[in-house]
Amino acid sequence: MLCSPQPSRLYPGVAACALGLLLALPAMAADGAAAADLGLDREVALRTSQAALGRKVGEHVLLNREGQPVSLASFRGKPLLVSFIYTGCFQVCPTTTRSLQETVEGLQKSVGPNQFNVVSIGFNQPADSPQALKAFATQYGIRQPNWEFLSPPGAIVPALAQDFGFVFQATPAGFDHVLQVSILDAEGRIVRQVYGDSLAPADLGEPLKMLLSGTPVESNDLVNQLLDRVRILCTVYDPKTGAYKVDYGLPIQIAGGVSFFVVMLIFFINEWRSGRKAARRKGGVRNA
Repeated sequence: MLCSPQPSRLYPGVAACALGLLLALPAMAADGAAAADLGLDREVALRTSQAALGRKVGEHVLLNREGQPVSLASFRGKPLLVSFIYTGCFQVCPTTTRSLQETVEGLQKSVGPNQFNVVSIGFNQPADSPQALKAFATQYGIRQPNWEFLSPPGAIVPALAQDFGFVFQATPAGFDHVLQVSILDAEGRIVRQVYGDSLAPADLGEPLKMLLSGTPVESNDLVNQLLDRVRILCTVYDPKTGAYKVDYGLPIQIAGGVSFFVVMLIFFINEWRSGRKAARRKGGVRNA
C-alpha cells in the first residue's frame, strides 16, 4: 500500500530543507571565494571600490603616449570612463580592453563621438611607460580620438589607485586586480563602478546617458550588487598553469544550490497536494 506523507509532517521537512540550504549557500559561496582568492579578498576589494563612489578624483598628472604631461582635471567638462590595465598582461587586460572598445564604439553611435572621454591607466610602473602604452593601443587597434592611454609616475600609483578604489596585488605571473571601469561625471566625481571582463553596452550606456541628460545616477540595485560580488574578481591567477582564468566556481555553486532548493520545494509541494487529495478521498469514503 502506498502512503502519502501527511501535511503536518511536510511543513517541518520543507522548513528543515529551506533552513539547511540557506545555511549551506553562504558556506558554498565562501568555498568558491576561497578557491578564487589567490591574493585579493573579494569582499574587501568590493568595499574598497564602492567606497570611492561620490569621490572627486584628484588632479593627478600623468604622461600620455607621446610623453606629454596630462592632468586628469583636463578631462572635466564631460563624462569620463577610466580603466586600469598593465601592458604585460596577455589575457585579461586585452580581453577587457577589447570589450571596452566594442562598448565605446556602440556608445559613440548612440550618444555621439564627442560626448565623453575614455582613459586607460597603466598601473605597473615603470614597465607601463608611455611607449609601452602606445604599443599596446596600436597592437589592439584603438584609434578613437577621445580615448587616451596614460602612464603615471610610480610614486603616485598608490594614491591614484586609492582615489579610484582600484585594488591590485602582485602575483608570480603579474597582477591580480579588480576588473572595473569607473564612470566619472563632468566634475570628476565617481558615480558608478562597472565590473567584469565583458562589458554590456547598457552597463556603461545607462549611467552615461543619465549624466548627459543631467539625471542623477543612482547606485546599483540589489541584484546588480550581488552580481558585482561575482564579477569584481571573476578572473584570477591560476598558479598551476601560470595564467589567468575566469573563475566560474562561485556562481555555479550558488546557482546549483538555488536550483536544488527550488526542485526540493516543488517536490514537497506536490507531495503535500497529493496528501491533501488522499485525505479528501479517504474522508469521502468514510462519509459514504
